[in-house]
Amino acid sequence: MVFERIGRFSFRYRWFVLALWLVVVLAVLPTLPRATGRLEVGGFSSPHTEAARTRELLRERIPGYSPSSLLVLFSHPTLSPSDPAFVEQAQRALSAVPSIPHVTGIRWFTENPSQIAPDGSLAYAVIELDLQPEEAQRVLDEIQEAIIRTDLQVQLAGAPAFYADLERVTERDLRRAELIAFPFALAALLFVFGSAVAAAVPLFIGGVTVALVLGIVYGLTHLTELSIFTLNVASLLGLGLSIDYSLFLVSRFREELASHDLADAVARTTATAGRAVFFSGLTVLIGLSGLGFFEFLFMRSVGIAGMLVVLVAVSASLTLLPAVLGILGRRIDALRVIRRDTETGRFWHWITEFVMQRPWQVALPVVALLVLLGLPFRHVELSSPDATILPTSTPSRQALETFRRAFGDGELSPIVIAVETERPVNDPQTLAALYDFTRRLAADPRVTKVTSIVTIDPRISLAQYQLLYADPERIPEPLLQRVYRELAGDHLTAIYVYTDALPASDRAKALLHDIRAMDPGPGLKLWVDGGTAEIVDVVDRMYSEFPLAASTVILATYIVLFLLLRSVFLPLKAIILNVLSLTASYGALVFVFQEGHFSSLLRFSPLGFTEASLPIVMFCILFGVSMDYEVFLLSRMRESWDQTQDNRLAVATGLARSGRIITGAALILVVVAAAFVTADVVLIKALGLGIALAIALDASIVRTLLVPATMRLLGQWNWWVPRRLARTLDTVRIGH
Repeated sequence: MVFERIGRFSFRYRWFVLALWLVVVLAVLPTLPRATGRLEVGGFSSPHTEAARTRELLRERIPGYSPSSLLVLFSHPTLSPSDPAFVEQAQRALSAVPSIPHVTGIRWFTENPSQIAPDGSLAYAVIELDLQPEEAQRVLDEIQEAIIRTDLQVQLAGAPAFYADLERVTERDLRRAELIAFPFALAALLFVFGSAVAAAVPLFIGGVTVALVLGIVYGLTHLTELSIFTLNVASLLGLGLSIDYSLFLVSRFREELASHDLADAVARTTATAGRAVFFSGLTVLIGLSGLGFFEFLFMRSVGIAGMLVVLVAVSASLTLLPAVLGILGRRIDALRVIRRDTETGRFWHWITEFVMQRPWQVALPVVALLVLLGLPFRHVELSSPDATILPTSTPSRQALETFRRAFGDGELSPIVIAVETERPVNDPQTLAALYDFTRRLAADPRVTKVTSIVTIDPRISLAQYQLLYADPERIPEPLLQRVYRELAGDHLTAIYVYTDALPASDRAKALLHDIRAMDPGPGLKLWVDGGTAEIVDVVDRMYSEFPLAASTVILATYIVLFLLLRSVFLPLKAIILNVLSLTASYGALVFVFQEGHFSSLLRFSPLGFTEASLPIVMFCILFGVSMDYEVFLLSRMRESWDQTQDNRLAVATGLARSGRIITGAALILVVVAAAFVTADVVLIKALGLGIALAIALDASIVRTLLVPATMRLLGQWNWWVPRRLARTLDTVRIGH
C-alpha cells in the first residue's frame, strides 16, 4: 500500500527526513518578518462591479479627479474655524504636504463652508491623492511626518488611515493569538495524551507547518497579490489542522506500538491513520477550493493560505511525523504527567447505546436546538467593512466617530454619479440637462447636499453657469476653475450626492436604487459609485457566485466520501449534519456581532451588519474541517461494519474507539480558533468565534448525539451501495 510504503521510507531514513524538513524551515525563517510588508490591505472589492467601473471611468476621463483622499480634521478647545488664528495654524500644519509624491492638491474649508461642522466645533481639509484607496495608505506615514505640530488637534480619517491601522492591528492580533494558542493547545494535548513528549510532538509539527506556510506565502507575494489576512488564516488553520492530524497519528502510533515492533508500528500508523489524514485533508482542500470561485482578494487569499496549510500539514503528517515517531519510539510516552487508560471507551460505548435506544428522542431536540441557534441569521444585513471593525482606541476609528458626530452619518460616503454626455460637458444644452438633473436629486428628502459643477453656489443661475463655463480654460473664478477641473472632463462629469444615512443602511440603499433607475435627461447617461454602491455591488456579485461554489464543494465532497466510505447515504447524511452545524454558527455571527450581544465581554463595538464575505469564508473552511471528524469517525464505523455486518455494534465500536481522540482534536482546534477571538479586528474575532463555535457544536452534540441517532435510524441503509460499484470501491478502504 502506498501509505504503508511512505511510513516505512520515513522510518528507514528518519534522520534524513527530519534534517530535510528542518533545513527547509530554517531557510524560510528570515523571510517571515518581511511577509507583512508585502501583503495587501483591503481586498474586499471587485474590479468588475458597476461601482468599480465607474471609479475607473472617472479616474481615466477627468484629469483632476482623485480616486482617494485623506481627511485632516482640525479642532481647538477655544478657537473656531472662522478665526484667523485657526485658519493660519491649519494651513501651516499642512504647508509641507503638497510636495509629497502622489498628493495632487488640498481642498480647504476656507473655500468650501460645508467642510465646517454646523456647530463650528470642527473643520476639515481634504488631501487628494492619485492612488487607489488600498494603495494610498503607503504614503500615510510620510504625510503624518510632514504635518507640522500646532495648537490645533489633528485627526486623520478616510480609507488610507483605515487601511494603515488595519495592517498594524492585524499584525498585533496575530502575535497575540499565537502566544495564547500555543500554551493552551499544549494544555489540551497534555489532557488528551497525559505525556509531555506525546503532547510536544503535535506542537512541533504545528510550528513547522505555520513557519513553512508563511515562508511560502512570502514567496507567493512576488508572483501575486495576497491579503494581509492571509497571515491570520495561515496561523489559525496551520496550528489547528497540523495539531489535529498529528494527534490522530500519535494516538494510533501508541496503539500500534503496544502490539508491534517500532518499524511496523510506524508503517501501520501511516497505512491507517495516515490514509485517513490524507483523505481528511482532501475534504478540507475541497472546501477551501470553493474560495477560488471568487475574484475578491480577501477570499482568494484565504483560499490560497488554507490550501497551502492543508498541503503542508498533510505532507508533514505523512513524512516528518513518522520520522519523529521513529526517532522517539517508546519514549513517546515519556514525562507522563497524567495517568490515564488509553484503551478505555466505556463512556463512549455507553452514550452510543443510550442514544441508539431512543434515536428519535435524541435527534429531534438536537436538530431543533441547531435550527434555533441559526434563526438570527434570517435577519442578516451584509455589508463591506469600514473603520468600525477596528477597536475604538485606533486613531482612524476615533477620527471616524468624531467626523460622524460633527457632520452626520452620510457625509463621509457620498453616492458618486458619473454622467456621460453626448455633447461636451460645457455645452449649454448639456449644462441645462445637468442643472435640471441635480435639482431633481436635491429635491429628494433623503438628500442633504449635491455637489457638482452646476451646484457650487445657489446664487448662480443656469445662464451664469453657461456663461462661466463657455471656455473652461478661462474660468475667471479660481474656485470655480478648480472645481471644474476636479469634476469635469470633455464628455464626463461627476456628481456627489450626500445623504444623512450610513452607507450600509436601508435608507441609503433605497436612494441608490432610485438614482440608478432615474433618467438623467436628454443626452446624459449615468453610472454610480460610492460607499453604498460598493456595498450593494460587492454583496450582489459575491452571492451571485456563491451557489455555484457551494454546489461544487458539496458535490466534490460527496464524491470523495462516497469513494471513501463506500456508501450512498452516509456522505449525504454527513453533508446535512455539516450544514446544521454551519447554520448554528451563522446565527451566532448575527446574534453576537451584528446585534451586539456579549459585546462588552468580547470587547468590540456592535457593527450593525455582518461582513459580507464572512459566511462564505466560514462555509468553505468549516465544510472541510468539520468533515475531518466525520471521516475519522465513520471510517472507524466502516471498519467495524466490514468485520461484523452489525450496524449497531459498528456504530458503538466506532465511537468508542475514536470518540475521545475526535473530542481532543476538536478541543485543540477550538482552543486555537478561540485564541483569535482576542483579536482587535472584529472580522478576525468573528471568524475565530464562528469556527470555534461550529467545531464545538459539531464535536459535542452532532458527532456524539446526532451521528449515532441517525445511524440507528438508517440502519442497514447506512452501508448500501450498488453491487456493481462495491468491488471497485474496495480499493479505497481506510482505517485509522
